[in-house]
Amino acid sequence: MPEKRFNNLPKAPHAPKHPATDTRHGITRTDEYAWLRADNWQAMFKDPAILDPDIRAHLEAENAYMSAAMADTEALQKALFAEMRGRIKEDDSSVPMKDGPFAYGTGFVTGGEQPHFFRIPRDGDVNDATIRATLLNGDRESEGKAYFRLGGLSHSSDHKLGIWSYDDKGSEFYTLRVRDLATGTDLDDRIENTGGDGIWAPDGKSFFYTEVDENHRPSKVFRHILGTAQSTDVLVYEEEDPGFFVGVGGSLLDDFVFIDIHDHETSETHLLAADRLDQAPVLVAQRETQVEYDLTEGGDVFYILTNADGAKDFKIVETPVTAPGKENWREVVPHVEGRLILNHMAFARHLIWLERFGGLPRIIIRDRNSGEEHAIAFDEEAYALGLQGAAEYDTDVIRFSYSSMTTPSQLYDYNMATRERTLLKTQDVPSGHDPDDYVTRRIQAKAADGQLVPVSIVYHKNTPLDGSAPCLLYGYGAYGITIPASFSTNCLSLVDRGFVYAIAHIRGGKDKGFGWYEDGKMFSKKNTFTDFLASAEALIAEGFTTRGQIVAEGGSAGGMLMGAVANMAPELFSGIIAAVPFVDVLNTMLDDTLPLTPPEWPEWGNPIDSKASYVYMASYSPYDNVAEKPYPAILALGGLTDPRVTYWEPAKWVARLRDRTTGDAPILLRTNMDAGHGGASGRFQRLEEIALEYAFAIKAAGKL
Repeated sequence: MPEKRFNNLPKAPHAPKHPATDTRHGITRTDEYAWLRADNWQAMFKDPAILDPDIRAHLEAENAYMSAAMADTEALQKALFAEMRGRIKEDDSSVPMKDGPFAYGTGFVTGGEQPHFFRIPRDGDVNDATIRATLLNGDRESEGKAYFRLGGLSHSSDHKLGIWSYDDKGSEFYTLRVRDLATGTDLDDRIENTGGDGIWAPDGKSFFYTEVDENHRPSKVFRHILGTAQSTDVLVYEEEDPGFFVGVGGSLLDDFVFIDIHDHETSETHLLAADRLDQAPVLVAQRETQVEYDLTEGGDVFYILTNADGAKDFKIVETPVTAPGKENWREVVPHVEGRLILNHMAFARHLIWLERFGGLPRIIIRDRNSGEEHAIAFDEEAYALGLQGAAEYDTDVIRFSYSSMTTPSQLYDYNMATRERTLLKTQDVPSGHDPDDYVTRRIQAKAADGQLVPVSIVYHKNTPLDGSAPCLLYGYGAYGITIPASFSTNCLSLVDRGFVYAIAHIRGGKDKGFGWYEDGKMFSKKNTFTDFLASAEALIAEGFTTRGQIVAEGGSAGGMLMGAVANMAPELFSGIIAAVPFVDVLNTMLDDTLPLTPPEWPEWGNPIDSKASYVYMASYSPYDNVAEKPYPAILALGGLTDPRVTYWEPAKWVARLRDRTTGDAPILLRTNMDAGHGGASGRFQRLEEIALEYAFAIKAAGKL
């Protein structure tokens, strides 16, 4: 049995119980581990040193226990890390994107953890070091910091200055700096507590950014004039509704600044004309609940991707730049049920969009003059496409990427007029990779209500399909996010050890259209969980694995999935990996001071106002449904300064699991005391975390 795969375990920490009761809608719940939530969490995110000593001691004890429980995998972790690092071209570089007199790109140096931003002359050779100018050295900027994540570098229209941002706590409060791109020195301007975005005004003398409040909500847009103090920045827009987030963006033509207001199902856009930046933003269309729209500029028109008027899988309309209101919207790409339009871009002579039809992506190109359309698609059973577009409006050449679970990523330039496809780069795997050694499949799992759930699979050609193979089954299933069937060098370390690696494309994502998303949210959330269990059963039925040989993995909202299936069918799994898991769903959705709570209500429901939402959420919330039963081995991972899924969610969940499980399999928690939601920030530091997860999977499956 799985529990025997973890022997000679030390004594596990047991969190003290301090019961706290909460009564809503006449229903009282008791939370014995509520004390793990720091009362000063807002301040602690900015200064982790002030964390309550008792909480810190408990988290450190959990980390020590996890290390002891996994001590016999140290050699395996090192081997996994070496394998995964060996598949990375350490001095890799992107193919620079042309923009004006230059081409901009990112790269790494051998041994480096952080990206370097660079540029070369427009038609220069990226391999010619004599013409390559480093604009931002991430390794240098990160020196002496336990955590460091770059938010990017955005150059001004005249290519003289660049806005760059960084987070050095993991709490996603970004600092903005302005760099002279010719000299490499930073100006005195420093903007604190931002969302990480900075959008230049066309004259290069000011820029726009979002400020994040103490509850970590981006609710304000400011304009900063170079050389002035942040305290004098002009407030351009403030969103009063705590359920909405605010973002700011620019256009290829530098004619407008877009202010985007959105939650998970509703959006609204305000415009600032480049020649009237001192005027109030202009509203495009008043927000309507469950109506989304997104603009891209097309010269004298805006092209708008929207689900208005019942276009569930979205359509594209156009409207005059001079009068963009909804009364002037004219349909140019109609809604087709089952064809989900994911995003769109406009260039001088072409309109393009990325869509998903029949579960597979394709890029559609339309000639704006003739209306003629053609598609970019591939023939594999399962694959992923990425649309990068271009940095210039007046171009016929766009960029896209392609990969599958067996095919390394390929980057192409595509001429929309001639339909010529130019391969720019194939992902280099230095340690070697032969696609013919692997098999990719897609099966359909029959869900409890008869729906068919796609499952993408990759395995080594020598892996027996007689049920003896272990399987790692990954799932997410929320926010309409689709997990692509793309190439991953990391999972090869499992596949090469005889694992079947599978991705369950469950409801809650948009894998099969917008309806697939709707059927996995709010009062249909449990479909996400039963779809995942159906996927596991289908893998068993078709001989890919067997009951008790599956390790389930998911993170964030996918961590909620992990907690739910652990409660519902623990016997299916030998192990569960839950990264930054959203498991204390009901308590979090009842706390409207937390960063994501009000904007999350359209996804999960509002249990404060609605008893029906409260009762339904309570029926599946993983923390609230931990019971006295034998649970499989569980590895939960958290980040101390995570503003999205706070550290106390996995900490409380593990404490309750360990208290109530009737089995002997270990319940492990690792809290990264120097990171947030994304885990370690360096590219090799992150591999160390993955090596731990995979070592746990191998051990849980009895393959150590």
